[in-house]
Amino acid sequence: MDPESKKLLTDTLALARENNDLLHDIRRSLRLQRIARIIYWVFIIGSAAGAYYFIQPYVDQVMGVYKSTGDLFRNFGN
Repeated sequence: MDPESKKLLTDTLALARENNDLLHDIRRSLRLQRIARIIYWVFIIGSAAGAYYFIQPYVDQVMGVYKSTGDLFRNFGN
């Protein structure tokens, strides 16, 4: 093998290794982004469910007042 071909082959090998490292970094970054996005949405949905759990008694109380007011107006007409 002549020296020029050998140098070209070693340069190609170095470039391939560098590309492989970059691809692994990109893959790792995408995986971490996906995990972060899942955690983000779990937090958002969990917060909404938790807020509903704590606010539900007040919502039920307001609905009871609304129904009793409606019954009052219906009975008032009679």
